Amino acid sequence: MTDHQAVRRCRELLWVRGRSVAWVAPLLLLAGITAVDLNTTERFRIVSWIVLVPGIAAAICGVWTTAVFAVLSVLDYVAVDNAWPQQYQAGLPDFILVAFAGLLAILACVVRRNGERRMLHMRDIAETTVSTVLRPLPQGWAGLEHAAVYLAADSQARVGGDFYDIQPGLYGTRVLVGDVQGKGLGAVETAAALLGTFREAGYHERDLATVADRLETRMIRHRSHTVALGRDDGDRFATAVLLGFPPGDPDVVEVVNFGHEPPLAVGPTGVRPLPPGDGLPLGMADLATATGPPPTLTLAPDETLLITTDGVTEARNRNGAFYSLPDATARAPAPDPTHLVAYIRDGVLHHSHGHLSDDTTIFAVRRTSPS
Repeated sequence: MTDHQAVRRCRELLWVRGRSVAWVAPLLLLAGITAVDLNTTERFRIVSWIVLVPGIAAAICGVWTTAVFAVLSVLDYVAVDNAWPQQYQAGLPDFILVAFAGLLAILACVVRRNGERRMLHMRDIAETTVSTVLRPLPQGWAGLEHAAVYLAADSQARVGGDFYDIQPGLYGTRVLVGDVQGKGLGAVETAAALLGTFREAGYHERDLATVADRLETRMIRHRSHTVALGRDDGDRFATAVLLGFPPGDPDVVEVVNFGHEPPLAVGPTGVRPLPPGDGLPLGMADLATATGPPPTLTLAPDETLLITTDGVTEARNRNGAFYSLPDATARAPAPDPTHLVAYIRDGVLHHSHGHLSDDTTIFAVRRTSPS
């Protein structure tokens, strides 16, 4: 569980019907210490335990509530201690202890609340960054039925380099799903650069191979720019799958695979992987010889293409076993994108017990059925 998830879970537990009940715990502790001290003998004086009350309030309440409990603790200490005969009173030393503990609790609460605000602000920035890179896609966009899930890794990095998009264009609809090597803002910046190029080339270019070349060129240019800035991004690369859905050919899809796991074609008759191809990741084209045109494959009208990043296939359970995507997909109750993505998402989270080692994207797409 990440830090902001823990904060959110704690807040949910301390709210009832829209009202905070965090003050109940320190109040019960204050009342309990008071009752025990007044109803036991002089050999069991625990009034100084009141120092715990503002400390508990500092951990779960706001600053003003903590300050109220700090004052209440001092006043309660004075009242309870004076209720005893002179010879049994705790006296000034414990009074100083209670008062000083209250001040420290207020300061600790201020630090905690400021830290929470900074953390939640960073979470909002990360979510805004992700939503900017992974723009919302309308249902039925460009004649494709689609569904996607992005799961952030259980790590200090709030954002990663997974990306996907659908771009309608002059020569059909293009789809891009990929994963930039690494995490953090550098990976997000690379993903944004690739998506920007894809959205322009996917719209204007006639051939899918030209779109692929434009993506490779953009990756090289982006790396050159980051290196010139003095950043250690000279060897960054990205794996991706580029799909082309030509107009007028409802059963045809073109596939360019940049070193990514091949998509799975999921239909009522079963699951089959598409050919992996011989493409290298984006940024490594200089290591390969020239390749031919993208292969053209035939899909059944009710087949869905499922593309995932390595966060799915590298998800492990407590015994270290990897998540088997083909087996899980074969057990999916429905092959439509929405149910398929939800089924794989739930399976990955159950298999890994919610602890993902990498950012995870699950993307499914198929042509919309003719009305």
